[in-house]
Amino acid sequence: MQTVKTITLSETEVKKSLFLAFLVPIERYETERSRLRKEHPKANHIAEATRKLDTMGRVEESFSDDGEPRGCAGMPILNVMRGHHLIDAALFVVRYFGGTKLGTGGMARAYGDAAKAVIQTAPLISHITRSPYAFETSFAIMRRYEHFFKNHDIVSSEREFTESGVRWRLYLSEAERNLLEAFQKELGDQKNRPNE
Repeated sequence: MQTVKTITLSETEVKKSLFLAFLVPIERYETERSRLRKEHPKANHIAEATRKLDTMGRVEESFSDDGEPRGCAGMPILNVMRGHHLIDAALFVVRYFGGTKLGTGGMARAYGDAAKAVIQTAPLISHITRSPYAFETSFAIMRRYEHFFKNHDIVSSEREFTESGVRWRLYLSEAERNLLEAFQKELGDQKNRPNE
């Protein structure tokens, strides 16, 4: 299985319709979905598909045609993701209609080709199982954690400010978790106990 850690964009054109494809890590799904809707208000459709592992190690899949004829947008994107064994990733395709109808077959091909194009340019990596990990820190050491995450290429999926500090929620591999726990022990801050 393969996955992606960074967002990749590609652009294809079919009969003057523009297809912008975005491949994103699953942790960025909600953020990117919201961003794309804000940045492309004049797009005719934003079709999508996701594949992720649940806590039992089973693959969960979803897709949306976003108003395109049923099965002509989201399903072709999902099938391309399956064919490339992508997991813990989301793929969006933003369509700007160019004036020429593609028909259902042409539309399915166009969405599938847009998905293939972004996957071919993306820096794919081997999938490593990651589990949720949550903990709290004081405000005083927040920057030290940010520096640690950046240096170890750990992507925080969520950071929430509370009255007493910062609540972190991440998805970590076993190796990343070990690194983080060693760092927490080194800091000696009693507030950084995991909240799983």
